[in-house]
Amino acid sequence: MKLKRTHTCGELSAKNTGSSVILNGWVETRRDHGGLVFVDLRDRYGKTQVVFSTERNKDLHEKVNQLKLEYVIAVKGKVEPRPEGTVNPKLATGEIEINAEELEILNEAKTTPFEISDSITSATELRLKYRYLDIRRPSVQRILIQRSEIIKALRDYYGANGFVDVETPFLVKSTPGGARNYLVPSRLNHGSFYALPESPQIYKQLLMLAGLDKYYQIVKCLRDEDLRADRQPEFTQLDVEMSFVDIDDVIKTTEGAVAEVFRKSLGIKLELPLQRMEYSEAMSKYGSDKPDLRFGMQLVDLGDIVKKSSFKVFSDALSNGGAVKGIKVESAAGGFSRKNLDDLNVLVQGVGAKGVLWIKYEENDINSPAKKFLTPEEIAGFQQKFNAKKDDLVLIIAGPLKITNLALGQLRLHIANKLNLIKKGEFKLCWVVEFPLFEYSEEEKKLVSSHHPFTSPKVEDMPLLDTEPAKVRARAYDLVLNGVELGGGSIRIHRQDMQKKIFSLLGISDEEAKEKFGFLLEAFEYGAPPHGGIALGIDRFVMLLTGAESIRDVIAFPKTAKAVCLMTNAPSPVTKKQLDELGIAVKEKE
Repeated sequence: MKLKRTHTCGELSAKNTGSSVILNGWVETRRDHGGLVFVDLRDRYGKTQVVFSTERNKDLHEKVNQLKLEYVIAVKGKVEPRPEGTVNPKLATGEIEINAEELEILNEAKTTPFEISDSITSATELRLKYRYLDIRRPSVQRILIQRSEIIKALRDYYGANGFVDVETPFLVKSTPGGARNYLVPSRLNHGSFYALPESPQIYKQLLMLAGLDKYYQIVKCLRDEDLRADRQPEFTQLDVEMSFVDIDDVIKTTEGAVAEVFRKSLGIKLELPLQRMEYSEAMSKYGSDKPDLRFGMQLVDLGDIVKKSSFKVFSDALSNGGAVKGIKVESAAGGFSRKNLDDLNVLVQGVGAKGVLWIKYEENDINSPAKKFLTPEEIAGFQQKFNAKKDDLVLIIAGPLKITNLALGQLRLHIANKLNLIKKGEFKLCWVVEFPLFEYSEEEKKLVSSHHPFTSPKVEDMPLLDTEPAKVRARAYDLVLNGVELGGGSIRIHRQDMQKKIFSLLGISDEEAKEKFGFLLEAFEYGAPPHGGIALGIDRFVMLLTGAESIRDVIAFPKTAKAVCLMTNAPSPVTKKQLDELGIAVKEKE
């Protein structure tokens, strides 16, 4: 390479006029105007227009004619102002162009399978197959660069606040329960397997026992799960643990880190402390433990109005210990046809509700299929409760409380998206706290941990462990951004007697506990400090801050929904020799 760059393709401006420069990059466009050939040269910093005058410099003529899109070239020339009327204000380099004097073709390129452009319409599968070409697009590069800035801001913050960055193992013990692990066979220990970690949970607790009172790590986690739009088999999280702390300490430290990311990445100053909301309030008002606070439409309890109703839909729900609740959609009655309203039934039935009762408010009356079943007092009560006005739409669901909240929460989000009620570029954060320590699993017919079995119960609720464990609240907390759970954590159990009690309530015997967590329980015998921590999903965080549609868009080399890398064709079969070394035989799938 003879012509080594002196500048990038995004930094030259009018102040560089007259300078001799060398640029390296990719040919984005080529326009032949007879004696003049215009090339837009691109690198990750931007693009610059280069002009080849084949009349003035005939030695360049043959080389310039060889240029095709995505050729890698080096150009030497002088910075000149663009002719009057040709300035491009959309480009950082739009005031100038390079009058080329020398050209070196560093590498040729085949015709790419899709256009390297942000206006691309090619199928996702094709772009994933050629992801290295997809990453050349400026929008993808901007996301990956912003991701790098976010991670740097986190590292700078935790480093400046006395946290130690510790790497934990990737080959770990397989412990049943929780997410399904990827298994790794051991060649040196036939018949035994490592697991790839779904999180460093146990290791970070051991680091607290080891006396490293402030730990953090930007770490890869792996789960062998069926995938959704916001999941990948491998993902990145910020993992944090602290000793001698309570909930307020962990939350305050985390808020400082998140505020630093917003400041450095987006230039936004967050107002601290962030709002905190109890789990029960979040479910009651928003039908979700990750409430989206960018719009209103809160859930309203109508039980006091319909407690004596003769309408069977309401009376059945209340007599069975359920609820009657609704939401108001302002000025939306005219925008919802009968078919639109029927479609809402399909939506809520998907989460277990029987259907939606709708009421459209007119000038001095209502329009509703349930009008004949409602008394004047009930109609007046609804109007007062919702402060309903002409053209407002009220949607009501009756049934078991959990399903009613969940269905209205889904309905709330669906309508907000349908009616464009969410402002783009707006960020609303909150903490959700005081989760239940346990949930009842209908499938297993027993109590299970809402978070994980190492979560500490609230001190004031500890007496309930012996009488009403389902009412015990956890010292747990989730951070929510725009209706998406960024992550969560808890104050951990640090006393062995309490840990054994929780295991007992979960139906985990001493033998099973020793088999699964023996090394951790043994470590607790050597003086475990009170400790707690949090884990935040980096991919989700970047997705929300960049406005990407999926975490797949913010990962350099993501997998498909079937956990396949189309670029490398992983996973793929291995040779019989490799399997024999591991003592493994592959059984045909039945």
